[in-house]
Amino acid sequence: VQLQASGGGLVQPGGSLRLSCAASGSNLDYYSIGWFRQAPGEGREGVACINSSDGNTYDGDSVRGRVTISRDNAKNMVYLQMNSLKPEDSAVYYCAAELGRWCNFLADSYDYWGQGTQVTVSS
Repeated sequence: VQLQASGGGLVQPGGSLRLSCAASGSNLDYYSIGWFRQAPGEGREGVACINSSDGNTYDGDSVRGRVTISRDNAKNMVYLQMNSLKPEDSAVYYCAAELGRWCNFLADSYDYWGQGTQVTVSS
């Protein structure tokens, strides 16, 4: 499966963005999806993920309550709605997929990655 993330950009603190992840080459029904981010000099951090099995979602500690991950299997799309953005949310955001029922925040468990989209939160 090929993934392409989009929707990043420059936003003011307190603003919102919706990132999209478009999949091709395979149906996403059986893939669990994660959104990760990586700031310069930092490791890759899990932001949110969604199970393929039951649609349950999980948020990372640093973004809990401010993000919503969702998926539209019919369109082969996954979304990340981010609200109340802070400067520390600035990073390159990646979507990733693993062929499995349950998602997690272990980057190494994901087999497929999109190219990343830059999010910059600044006034």
